[in-house]
Amino acid sequence: MQSALFNRQPDDKPFLISGPCSAETEEQVLETCQRLAATGKVQALRAGIWKPRTKPGGFEGIGTKGLPWLKKAGELTGLPIAVEVATAKHVEDCLAFGVDILWVGARTTGNPFSVQEIANVLRGVQVPVLVKNPIHPELELWVGAVERLKKAGLEKVGLIHRGFSSYGNTDFRNAPMWHLPIEMKRRHPDMPLLCDPSHICGRRDTLFAVAQQALNLGFDGNMIESHIDPDNAWSDAKQQITPEVLRDLIQDLVWRHETTDQREFLTALSSLREQINQLDAEIIQLLGRRMAVAEKIGVYKKENDITILQTGRWNEVLERAQRQGSSVGLTPEFIEQYFAAVHLESINHQNKVMEG
Repeated sequence: MQSALFNRQPDDKPFLISGPCSAETEEQVLETCQRLAATGKVQALRAGIWKPRTKPGGFEGIGTKGLPWLKKAGELTGLPIAVEVATAKHVEDCLAFGVDILWVGARTTGNPFSVQEIANVLRGVQVPVLVKNPIHPELELWVGAVERLKKAGLEKVGLIHRGFSSYGNTDFRNAPMWHLPIEMKRRHPDMPLLCDPSHICGRRDTLFAVAQQALNLGFDGNMIESHIDPDNAWSDAKQQITPEVLRDLIQDLVWRHETTDQREFLTALSSLREQINQLDAEIIQLLGRRMAVAEKIGVYKKENDITILQTGRWNEVLERAQRQGSSVGLTPEFIEQYFAAVHLESINHQNKVMEG
């Protein structure tokens, strides 16, 4: 069944991987997985066997002895099983117990040596491997991890978006930064992309919204943690839900298709996209004219020995843009990011004038 994730058809339903954050006891794993299977909504089972913790002293997973529990759960339910790996030994143990899907965790993705170690031991083994984004928003680390696995000969490599660490972020445990997984999907359009709302949210009450947004963006499915007794889970208790709550959550999600063959829709969409193309062309022309003016300003600054950066002027531009943006429905965050990029390009143009 795991092959369904790598051979997606237009009408395939979203792929769901679920199970406890950590395997704690055999009874807990078996009951959770059987109740998940009973929902009819889950395509693969998961459980954390080894748990990387930020500080020593916390629960770091039950270890290899938990693999037979998960294997038994797979046999009882007929569902494939998925496990996170971080070392060559983890991979070897998983292969020995017939784990169907492996995934590389965020901490491991950020360490090229660790990823290469995993790639080396998987050389010649055709097991599906999913790669979570690194903790920090460094797209090239994510790309590099995928490339290392691909170069080892692995044919079934997919992606998991679990959010990124962000200073000052309060809404999410890990900020979604949706533009980064979207860029990964652009670079790897044939690679399945799942969302991990559990680690993005860090709490139960926002799981649905993030899972729905992932489907709205064309993700292939979700990985959501489930536990028979979430409040007493040995790790990440706040973000886990019971199998029955998961069933209801999945039932309420709206499943959207990437396209349709309905002529009326396609005609309307084509017309609107052409309007977007025209507006984008106008914006680019205006930006070109803006940079030409910035270069003229650079000439005057050079002739009068004035520094390029004028913080007072920059604050004035940004504040005015945010007021104007707010009046047409643009968020302050977007305006700040957009004008920061414009400002940097203006500085680069003026710097070329200074150096010329």
